[in-house]
Amino acid sequence: MKRSPPDPKAQARRAALNALKRARRSADKLGVELSEWEGEFLGSVEDRLKTYGRAFGDPEKGAAGQALSMLQAVKLKEITAKAKGEKKPLQRKPFRRRERGE
Repeated sequence: MKRSPPDPKAQARRAALNALKRARRSADKLGVELSEWEGEFLGSVEDRLKTYGRAFGDPEKGAAGQALSMLQAVKLKEITAKAKGEKKPLQRKPFRRRERGE
């Protein structure tokens, strides 16, 4: 019996759903309070993945075989980091006055 190769779109969908579940579970486990917007984001993306197989409609916002757009993936990483308690401080350096000789 030959097995057909796995469907890359289905794999991407499954991976995205698992990442959403992991983010929510780790927030609950550590007692991290997600904002109302973050909770809605996770829920709406999960619903769109289950219904349509991907969470975005515009093909310019993400790769063809991906389930999440680029910005959705970035936001999911930020929520996951917050849920794990790994929130990073602001990376930018403040402006400083120039010396007259510079």
